[in-house]
Amino acid sequence: MTTTTHATTRSQALWTEAQTLIPGGVNSPVRAFKSVGAEPIFIARAEGATLWDVDGNRYVDYIGSWGPMILGHGHPAVRAALHAAVDGGTSYGAPSAGEVELARLITRIYPAIEQVRLVNSGTEATMSALRLARAATGREKIVKYVGCYHGHADMLLVQAGSGVATLGLPDSPGVTPGAVANTLTLPFNDGEALEALFQAEGDRIAAVIVEPVVGNAGTLLPEPGYLEQLREVTRRHGALLIFDEVMTGFRVALGGAQERFGIVPDLTCLGKIVGGGVPVGAYGGRRDLMSWVAPAGPMYQAGTLSGNPLATAAGIATLTELLAPGVYERLEATAAELVAGLAERARAAGVTVTINRVGSMFTVFFHPGPVMDWDTASKSDREAFGRFFRAMLAAGVYWPPSQFEAAFVSLAHGPEEIARTLSAAEQAFRAV
Repeated sequence: MTTTTHATTRSQALWTEAQTLIPGGVNSPVRAFKSVGAEPIFIARAEGATLWDVDGNRYVDYIGSWGPMILGHGHPAVRAALHAAVDGGTSYGAPSAGEVELARLITRIYPAIEQVRLVNSGTEATMSALRLARAATGREKIVKYVGCYHGHADMLLVQAGSGVATLGLPDSPGVTPGAVANTLTLPFNDGEALEALFQAEGDRIAAVIVEPVVGNAGTLLPEPGYLEQLREVTRRHGALLIFDEVMTGFRVALGGAQERFGIVPDLTCLGKIVGGGVPVGAYGGRRDLMSWVAPAGPMYQAGTLSGNPLATAAGIATLTELLAPGVYERLEATAAELVAGLAERARAAGVTVTINRVGSMFTVFFHPGPVMDWDTASKSDREAFGRFFRAMLAAGVYWPPSQFEAAFVSLAHGPEEIARTLSAAEQAFRAV
Protein backbone atom coordinates (compact mmCIF):
# COMPACT_ATOMS: atom_id res chain seq x y z
CA MET A 1 0.00 0.00 0.00
CA THR A 2 1.09 3.57 -0.56
CA THR A 3 2.67 5.66 2.17
CA THR A 4 2.01 9.02 0.55
CA THR A 5 0.79 11.63 3.02
CA HIS A 6 -1.14 13.77 0.56
CA ALA A 7 -4.66 13.14 -0.69
CA THR A 8 -4.97 10.47 -3.38
CA THR A 9 -8.75 9.98 -3.39
CA ARG A 10 -9.29 10.40 -7.12
CA SER A 11 -6.20 8.35 -8.03
CA GLN A 12 -7.44 5.54 -5.78
CA ALA A 13 -10.88 5.61 -7.40
CA LEU A 14 -9.39 5.53 -10.89
CA TRP A 15 -7.04 2.72 -9.85
CA THR A 16 -9.96 0.65 -8.57
CA GLU A 17 -11.89 1.12 -11.81
CA ALA A 18 -8.84 0.66 -14.04
CA GLN A 19 -8.20 -2.79 -12.62
CA THR A 20 -11.64 -3.89 -13.80
CA LEU A 21 -11.12 -2.57 -17.33
CA ILE A 22 -7.38 -2.90 -18.11
CA PRO A 23 -5.16 -5.93 -17.36
CA GLY A 24 -3.49 -5.12 -14.05
CA GLY A 25 -4.95 -1.63 -14.26
CA VAL A 26 -2.15 -0.27 -16.47
CA ASN A 27 -1.09 -0.25 -20.11
CA SER A 28 2.57 -0.97 -19.33
CA PRO A 29 3.51 -3.18 -16.35
CA VAL A 30 6.04 -1.04 -14.45
CA ARG A 31 3.43 1.70 -14.01
CA ALA A 32 1.54 -0.48 -11.53
CA PHE A 33 4.10 0.30 -8.76
CA LYS A 34 4.01 -3.37 -7.68
CA SER A 35 7.72 -3.70 -7.00
CA VAL A 36 7.81 -0.61 -4.79
CA GLY A 37 4.89 -1.50 -2.54
CA ALA A 38 2.68 1.38 -3.65
CA GLU A 39 -0.38 2.16 -5.73
CA PRO A 40 -0.02 4.26 -8.88
CA ILE A 41 -1.00 7.89 -9.06
CA PHE A 42 -2.90 9.11 -12.10
CA ILE A 43 -1.44 12.11 -13.91
CA ALA A 44 -3.62 15.01 -14.99
CA ARG A 45 -1.08 17.29 -16.65
CA ALA A 46 2.61 18.10 -17.01
CA GLU A 47 4.72 21.17 -17.64
CA GLY A 48 8.46 21.64 -17.59
CA ALA A 49 9.89 19.28 -14.96
CA THR A 50 6.60 19.04 -13.06
CA LEU A 51 3.69 16.61 -12.99
CA TRP A 52 0.31 17.17 -11.34
CA ASP A 53 -1.90 14.22 -10.46
CA VAL A 54 -5.69 14.11 -10.57
CA ASP A 55 -5.82 15.08 -6.87
CA GLY A 56 -3.81 18.23 -7.48
CA ASN A 57 -0.55 16.97 -5.97
CA ARG A 58 2.65 18.30 -7.57
CA TYR A 59 5.79 16.26 -8.31
CA VAL A 60 9.27 16.89 -9.67
CA ASP A 61 9.43 14.38 -12.51
CA TYR A 62 12.47 12.17 -13.15
CA ILE A 63 10.75 9.75 -15.51
CA GLY A 64 10.07 12.16 -18.36
CA SER A 65 7.75 9.64 -20.05
CA TRP A 66 10.65 7.15 -19.68
CA GLY A 67 13.11 9.36 -21.49
CA PRO A 68 11.54 11.30 -24.38
CA MET A 69 10.95 14.58 -22.55
CA ILE A 70 14.53 15.82 -22.66
CA LEU A 71 13.31 19.39 -23.21
CA GLY A 72 10.79 19.07 -20.39
CA HIS A 73 7.03 18.65 -20.69
CA GLY A 74 5.08 20.98 -22.94
CA HIS A 75 8.07 22.75 -24.46
CA PRO A 76 6.77 25.76 -26.43
CA ALA A 77 8.47 24.77 -29.70
CA VAL A 78 7.08 21.23 -29.55
CA ARG A 79 3.59 22.43 -28.64
CA ALA A 80 3.58 24.92 -31.50
CA ALA A 81 4.75 22.25 -33.95
CA LEU A 82 2.05 19.84 -32.80
CA HIS A 83 -0.70 22.45 -33.01
CA ALA A 84 0.36 23.28 -36.55
CA ALA A 85 0.52 19.60 -37.48
CA VAL A 86 -2.95 18.88 -36.09
CA ASP A 87 -4.36 21.70 -38.20
CA GLY A 88 -3.02 19.86 -41.24
CA GLY A 89 -4.48 16.48 -40.32
CA THR A 90 -3.45 13.69 -37.97
CA SER A 91 -2.55 10.89 -40.40
CA TYR A 92 -2.14 10.52 -44.15
CA GLY A 93 -0.94 7.02 -44.92
CA ALA A 94 1.10 8.71 -47.63
CA PRO A 95 4.51 10.40 -47.84
CA SER A 96 4.90 13.86 -46.31
CA ALA A 97 7.62 16.51 -46.17
CA GLY A 98 7.98 15.99 -42.41
CA GLU A 99 9.26 12.45 -42.93
CA VAL A 100 11.99 13.70 -45.23
CA GLU A 101 12.97 16.51 -42.85
CA LEU A 102 13.18 14.21 -39.83
CA ALA A 103 15.21 11.69 -41.82
CA ARG A 104 17.53 14.49 -42.91
CA LEU A 105 18.08 15.53 -39.29
CA ILE A 106 18.73 11.97 -38.12
CA THR A 107 21.25 11.22 -40.85
CA ARG A 108 22.95 14.56 -40.23
CA ILE A 109 23.38 13.84 -36.52
CA TYR A 110 24.27 10.13 -36.85
CA PRO A 111 27.01 9.54 -39.47
CA ALA A 112 26.50 5.76 -39.13
CA ILE A 113 22.92 6.17 -40.37
CA GLU A 114 22.98 6.76 -44.11
CA GLN A 115 19.33 5.82 -44.53
CA VAL A 116 16.55 5.50 -41.96
CA ARG A 117 13.09 3.94 -41.82
CA LEU A 118 10.51 5.44 -39.44
CA VAL A 119 8.30 3.08 -37.45
CA ASN A 120 5.95 3.48 -34.49
CA SER A 121 7.85 2.19 -31.46
CA GLY A 122 11.19 0.99 -30.17
CA THR A 123 9.89 -2.58 -30.30
CA GLU A 124 9.17 -2.21 -34.03
CA ALA A 125 12.60 -0.70 -34.58
CA THR A 126 14.53 -3.53 -32.91
CA MET A 127 12.58 -6.40 -34.41
CA SER A 128 12.85 -4.82 -37.86
CA ALA A 129 16.60 -4.26 -37.51
CA LEU A 130 17.09 -7.89 -36.51
CA ARG A 131 15.01 -9.13 -39.45
CA LEU A 132 17.17 -6.95 -41.69
CA ALA A 133 20.35 -8.38 -40.15
CA ARG A 134 19.19 -11.92 -40.86
CA ALA A 135 18.21 -11.01 -44.40
CA ALA A 136 21.50 -9.27 -45.18
CA THR A 137 23.77 -11.94 -43.65
CA GLY A 138 21.77 -15.05 -44.50
CA ARG A 139 22.29 -16.22 -40.92
CA GLU A 140 19.69 -17.13 -38.30
CA LYS A 141 21.15 -16.63 -34.83
CA ILE A 142 21.08 -13.37 -32.89
CA VAL A 143 22.78 -12.38 -29.64
CA LYS A 144 21.34 -10.22 -26.88
CA TYR A 145 22.59 -9.37 -23.40
CA VAL A 146 21.23 -10.59 -20.09
CA GLY A 147 19.19 -7.78 -18.54
CA CYS A 148 18.82 -5.81 -21.76
CA TYR A 149 15.26 -5.13 -22.89
CA HIS A 150 14.72 -4.46 -26.58
CA GLY A 151 10.95 -4.45 -26.66
CA HIS A 152 8.48 -7.28 -26.38
CA ALA A 153 9.00 -9.16 -29.66
CA ASP A 154 8.98 -12.89 -28.92
CA MET A 155 12.57 -13.55 -29.95
CA LEU A 156 13.83 -10.86 -27.55
CA LEU A 157 11.96 -11.85 -24.37
CA VAL A 158 14.88 -13.92 -23.15
CA GLN A 159 16.54 -12.85 -19.88
CA ALA A 160 15.19 -9.35 -20.43
CA GLY A 161 15.42 -6.54 -17.93
CA SER A 162 13.00 -3.70 -17.23
CA GLY A 163 9.43 -4.69 -16.41
CA VAL A 164 10.13 -8.40 -16.75
CA ALA A 165 12.76 -8.16 -14.02
CA THR A 166 10.69 -5.76 -11.96
CA LEU A 167 7.77 -8.18 -11.82
CA GLY A 168 9.99 -11.19 -11.25
CA LEU A 169 8.87 -12.98 -14.42
CA PRO A 170 11.51 -15.48 -15.61
CA ASP A 171 10.18 -15.33 -19.17
CA SER A 172 6.80 -14.66 -20.74
CA PRO A 173 4.16 -17.36 -21.28
CA GLY A 174 3.16 -17.35 -24.90
CA VAL A 175 6.75 -17.17 -26.11
CA THR A 176 7.36 -20.57 -27.65
CA PRO A 177 10.68 -22.45 -27.55
CA GLY A 178 10.83 -22.13 -31.32
CA ALA A 179 10.57 -18.34 -31.15
CA VAL A 180 13.75 -18.09 -29.08
CA ALA A 181 15.63 -21.09 -30.43
CA ASN A 182 18.02 -18.84 -32.35
CA THR A 183 18.49 -16.24 -29.60
CA LEU A 184 21.78 -16.48 -27.71
CA THR A 185 22.64 -14.46 -24.59
CA LEU A 186 25.75 -12.91 -23.09
CA PRO A 187 26.57 -11.17 -19.80
CA PHE A 188 27.29 -7.47 -20.30
CA ASN A 189 30.93 -6.37 -19.96
CA ASP A 190 32.30 -9.94 -20.10
CA GLY A 191 34.95 -10.01 -22.84
CA GLU A 192 35.88 -13.66 -22.31
CA ALA A 193 32.28 -14.81 -22.70
CA LEU A 194 31.98 -12.73 -25.88
CA GLU A 195 35.04 -14.34 -27.44
CA ALA A 196 33.95 -17.84 -26.40
CA LEU A 197 30.47 -17.48 -27.86
CA PHE A 198 31.77 -16.26 -31.19
CA GLN A 199 34.40 -18.98 -31.25
CA ALA A 200 31.59 -21.53 -30.99
CA GLU A 201 28.81 -19.87 -33.00
CA GLY A 202 30.40 -17.01 -34.94
CA ASP A 203 29.66 -18.22 -38.47
CA ARG A 204 25.96 -18.62 -37.60
CA ILE A 205 25.40 -15.27 -35.85
CA ALA A 206 23.63 -12.61 -37.88
CA ALA A 207 23.88 -9.83 -35.32
CA VAL A 208 24.51 -8.73 -31.77
CA ILE A 209 22.00 -6.25 -30.40
CA VAL A 210 23.03 -4.25 -27.35
CA GLU A 211 22.09 -1.19 -25.34
CA PRO A 212 25.54 0.47 -25.44
CA VAL A 213 24.64 2.00 -22.09
CA VAL A 214 22.17 -0.38 -20.51
CA GLY A 215 19.08 1.38 -19.21
CA ASN A 216 16.67 -1.47 -18.65
CA ALA A 217 18.55 -3.13 -15.81
CA GLY A 218 19.18 0.25 -14.29
CA THR A 219 21.97 2.33 -15.81
CA LEU A 220 24.97 0.11 -16.57
CA LEU A 221 28.08 1.62 -18.14
CA PRO A 222 30.29 -0.24 -20.60
CA GLU A 223 33.68 -1.07 -19.14
CA PRO A 224 36.57 0.73 -20.90
CA GLY A 225 37.37 -1.13 -24.11
CA TYR A 226 34.32 -3.42 -24.05
CA LEU A 227 32.35 -1.78 -26.86
CA GLU A 228 35.56 -1.60 -28.92
CA GLN A 229 36.05 -5.34 -28.39
CA LEU A 230 32.44 -6.02 -29.37
CA ARG A 231 32.89 -4.00 -32.55
CA GLU A 232 36.08 -5.89 -33.46
CA VAL A 233 34.66 -9.35 -32.73
CA THR A 234 31.47 -8.84 -34.73
CA ARG A 235 33.40 -7.44 -37.68
CA ARG A 236 35.90 -10.30 -37.56
CA HIS A 237 33.13 -12.90 -37.71
CA GLY A 238 30.96 -11.13 -40.30
CA ALA A 239 28.13 -10.40 -37.86
CA LEU A 240 26.35 -7.06 -37.69
CA LEU A 241 26.50 -4.84 -34.61
CA ILE A 242 23.16 -3.24 -33.72
CA PHE A 243 23.09 -0.43 -31.18
CA ASP A 244 19.72 -0.15 -29.48
CA GLU A 245 19.81 3.57 -28.81
CA VAL A 246 16.08 3.89 -28.15
CA MET A 247 17.00 5.22 -24.72
CA THR A 248 20.53 6.57 -25.23
CA GLY A 249 19.95 8.20 -28.60
CA PHE A 250 20.09 12.02 -28.25
CA ARG A 251 20.32 11.40 -24.48
CA VAL A 252 23.91 10.57 -23.49
CA ALA A 253 25.12 12.85 -26.31
CA LEU A 254 23.48 14.45 -29.32
CA GLY A 255 24.75 11.55 -31.42
CA GLY A 256 23.99 9.01 -28.71
CA ALA A 257 26.34 6.44 -27.23
CA GLN A 258 28.05 5.92 -30.57
CA GLU A 259 29.20 9.53 -30.48
CA ARG A 260 30.10 9.46 -26.80
CA PHE A 261 32.19 6.28 -27.06
CA GLY A 262 33.38 6.60 -30.67
CA ILE A 263 31.95 3.30 -31.91
CA VAL A 264 30.34 2.90 -35.35
CA PRO A 265 27.58 0.24 -35.38
CA ASP A 266 26.17 -1.29 -38.54
CA LEU A 267 22.56 -0.56 -37.58
CA THR A 268 21.02 1.78 -35.04
CA CYS A 269 17.59 1.70 -33.40
CA LEU A 270 16.05 4.93 -32.15
CA GLY A 271 12.91 5.92 -30.27
CA LYS A 272 11.72 8.10 -27.39
CA ILE A 273 13.48 11.47 -27.94
CA VAL A 274 13.36 11.15 -31.73
CA GLY A 275 9.58 11.59 -31.53
CA GLY A 276 9.55 14.36 -28.93
CA GLY A 277 7.07 12.49 -26.72
CA VAL A 278 4.82 11.25 -29.53
CA PRO A 279 4.97 7.49 -30.32
CA VAL A 280 7.69 6.83 -32.89
CA GLY A 281 10.70 4.63 -33.57
CA ALA A 282 13.33 4.37 -36.27
CA TYR A 283 16.04 2.05 -37.50
CA GLY A 284 18.81 2.88 -39.90
CA GLY A 285 22.35 2.24 -40.97
CA ARG A 286 24.61 1.82 -43.95
CA ARG A 287 23.02 2.33 -47.33
CA ASP A 288 23.96 -1.15 -48.54
CA LEU A 289 22.11 -2.70 -45.59
CA MET A 290 19.07 -0.46 -45.80
CA SER A 291 18.75 -1.25 -49.51
CA TRP A 292 17.38 -4.65 -48.41
CA VAL A 293 14.25 -2.99 -46.97
CA ALA A 294 11.11 -3.03 -49.10
CA PRO A 295 10.32 -1.50 -51.52
CA ALA A 296 14.02 -0.96 -52.30
CA GLY A 297 14.70 -4.61 -51.55
CA PRO A 298 13.07 -7.92 -50.61
CA MET A 299 12.93 -7.64 -46.78
CA TYR A 300 9.38 -6.70 -45.93
CA GLN A 301 8.43 -4.22 -43.22
CA ALA A 302 5.51 -1.81 -43.25
CA GLY A 303 3.34 0.31 -40.95
CA THR A 304 0.08 2.20 -41.40
CA LEU A 305 1.04 5.05 -39.09
CA SER A 306 4.78 5.09 -39.80
CA GLY A 307 5.95 8.64 -40.47
CA ASN A 308 2.86 10.04 -38.78
CA PRO A 309 2.78 13.85 -39.23
CA LEU A 310 2.32 14.50 -35.50
CA ALA A 311 5.32 12.35 -34.60
CA THR A 312 7.54 13.87 -37.25
CA ALA A 313 6.55 17.41 -36.25
CA ALA A 314 7.33 16.80 -32.57
CA GLY A 315 10.56 15.03 -33.47
CA ILE A 316 11.78 17.80 -35.76
CA ALA A 317 11.02 20.45 -33.15
CA THR A 318 12.81 18.50 -30.41
CA LEU A 319 15.93 17.72 -32.41
CA THR A 320 16.14 21.30 -33.63
CA GLU A 321 16.19 22.51 -30.02
CA LEU A 322 18.87 19.96 -29.13
CA LEU A 323 21.14 21.31 -31.86
CA ALA A 324 21.47 24.63 -30.01
CA PRO A 325 24.90 25.36 -28.46
CA GLY A 326 25.41 24.46 -24.83
CA VAL A 327 22.44 22.09 -24.47
CA TYR A 328 24.39 19.00 -23.51
CA GLU A 329 26.78 20.91 -21.28
CA ARG A 330 23.74 22.11 -19.30
CA LEU A 331 22.29 18.62 -19.05
CA GLU A 332 25.63 17.18 -17.96
CA ALA A 333 26.12 19.84 -15.28
CA THR A 334 22.60 19.49 -13.88
CA ALA A 335 22.78 15.71 -13.72
CA ALA A 336 26.25 15.79 -12.14
CA GLU A 337 25.06 18.23 -9.46
CA LEU A 338 22.03 16.09 -8.67
CA VAL A 339 23.98 12.82 -8.49
CA ALA A 340 26.66 14.36 -6.27
CA GLY A 341 23.97 15.67 -3.95
CA LEU A 342 22.23 12.31 -3.78
CA ALA A 343 25.50 10.53 -2.96
CA GLU A 344 26.26 13.05 -0.22
CA ARG A 345 22.85 12.63 1.39
CA ALA A 346 23.04 8.84 1.24
CA ARG A 347 26.41 8.94 3.03
CA ALA A 348 25.05 11.29 5.66
CA ALA A 349 22.16 8.89 6.32
CA GLY A 350 24.51 5.91 6.51
CA VAL A 351 22.95 4.27 3.45
CA THR A 352 25.19 2.42 1.02
CA VAL A 353 24.34 3.10 -2.62
CA THR A 354 26.08 3.02 -5.99
CA ILE A 355 25.02 5.68 -8.47
CA ASN A 356 25.76 5.03 -12.12
CA ARG A 357 25.42 7.99 -14.48
CA VAL A 358 26.08 8.70 -18.14
CA GLY A 359 25.08 12.15 -19.32
CA SER A 360 21.56 12.91 -18.10
CA MET A 361 20.51 9.33 -17.28
CA PHE A 362 21.35 7.63 -13.99
CA THR A 363 20.30 5.01 -11.45
CA VAL A 364 20.64 4.88 -7.68
CA PHE A 365 21.37 1.24 -6.86
CA PHE A 366 20.93 0.12 -3.27
CA HIS A 367 24.07 -1.97 -3.61
CA PRO A 368 27.68 -1.39 -2.47
CA GLY A 369 28.89 -1.78 -6.06
CA PRO A 370 30.37 -1.85 -8.48
CA VAL A 371 27.22 -2.45 -10.56
CA MET A 372 28.32 -3.43 -14.05
CA ASP A 373 25.97 -6.17 -15.30
CA TRP A 374 22.62 -7.82 -14.57
CA ASP A 375 24.15 -10.18 -12.03
CA THR A 376 25.39 -7.33 -9.84
CA ALA A 377 22.34 -5.11 -10.44
CA SER A 378 19.99 -7.93 -9.43
CA LYS A 379 21.65 -8.12 -6.00
CA SER A 380 20.42 -4.63 -5.13
CA ASP A 381 18.22 -4.26 -2.04
CA ARG A 382 14.78 -3.92 -3.62
CA GLU A 383 13.01 -3.46 -0.29
CA ALA A 384 15.26 -0.52 0.54
CA PHE A 385 14.62 0.95 -2.88
CA GLY A 386 10.87 0.60 -2.32
CA ARG A 387 11.08 2.52 0.96
CA PHE A 388 13.15 5.20 -0.75
CA PHE A 389 10.67 5.45 -3.62
CA ARG A 390 7.65 5.78 -1.33
CA ALA A 391 9.33 8.48 0.76
CA MET A 392 10.31 10.44 -2.36
CA LEU A 393 6.76 10.21 -3.73
CA ALA A 394 5.32 11.41 -0.43
CA ALA A 395 7.70 14.38 -0.59
CA GLY A 396 6.63 15.28 -4.12
CA VAL A 397 9.33 13.63 -6.25
CA TYR A 398 8.23 11.20 -8.96
CA TRP A 399 11.01 8.62 -9.17
CA PRO A 400 11.14 5.58 -11.51
CA PRO A 401 9.04 2.90 -9.73
CA SER A 402 11.62 0.16 -10.22
CA GLN A 403 15.18 -0.45 -9.06
CA PHE A 404 15.91 -1.53 -12.63
CA GLU A 405 15.01 1.63 -14.52
CA ALA A 406 16.96 4.77 -15.31
CA ALA A 407 16.00 8.22 -14.09
CA PHE A 408 16.27 11.18 -16.47
CA VAL A 409 17.18 14.84 -16.11
CA SER A 410 15.70 17.32 -18.58
CA LEU A 411 16.57 20.86 -19.62
CA ALA A 412 13.60 21.97 -17.53
CA HIS A 413 15.24 20.81 -14.28
CA GLY A 414 16.72 23.88 -12.68
CA PRO A 415 18.04 24.95 -9.26
CA GLU A 416 14.58 24.89 -7.66
CA GLU A 417 13.85 21.35 -8.80
CA ILE A 418 17.28 20.09 -7.75
CA ALA A 419 16.94 21.70 -4.32
CA ARG A 420 13.49 20.18 -3.81
CA THR A 421 14.76 16.78 -4.88
CA LEU A 422 17.78 16.81 -2.58
CA SER A 423 15.66 17.96 0.33
CA ALA A 424 13.28 15.06 -0.30
CA ALA A 425 16.20 12.63 -0.68
CA GLU A 426 17.68 13.68 2.65
CA GLN A 427 14.51 12.46 4.37
CA ALA A 428 14.01 9.50 2.05
CA PHE A 429 17.45 8.01 2.73
CA ARG A 430 16.73 8.28 6.46
CA ALA A 431 13.52 6.31 5.86
CA VAL A 432 15.45 3.46 4.24
